[in-house]
Amino acid sequence: MRTYSNGGFNALISGTIAAIATTLAAAACGKAERSGAIAPLNAVSHITWGNRAARREDVSLKYTGTGFVLNHAAAVLWASLYERWFGRDAESGNVARALAGGAVVAGLAYLTDYHLVPERLTPGYEKRLSGKALAAVFGSLALSLPLRGLLLGSRR
Repeated sequence: MRTYSNGGFNALISGTIAAIATTLAAAACGKAERSGAIAPLNAVSHITWGNRAARREDVSLKYTGTGFVLNHAAAVLWASLYERWFGRDAESGNVARALAGGAVVAGLAYLTDYHLVPERLTPGYEKRLSGKALAAVFGSLALSLPLRGLLLGSRR
């Protein structure tokens, strides 16, 4: 049986994987859509710095660093739900349930981020990315959440 500390550690690992995956997806989409690879991550920091953050296109500790920290914190939060609800499925090698769980949690993240929280607390990606690109970012969240458990399960 997993202890609370293992669950928290698993969420930190899964959340870090998801933060990296969503950051890379947002950067790739930003570059493809010509807003720049860094602009979407800077836009996340609008939560702290206001809408001027979404207009920044260069790397900076203030905007890019804050954007990454906020994205990472959100990814760990969503990963904690994933691990609680679907982590054992991933670890046991139930790929279908693990991937479905990633889709459920990513869908819940989208619903929360764009329909339940105030505009000031949205991820900010929408300020620099199209709807298709947002789908890619949330798709990367869905696919990355199960990775820790699936990789662990495949080693056993």
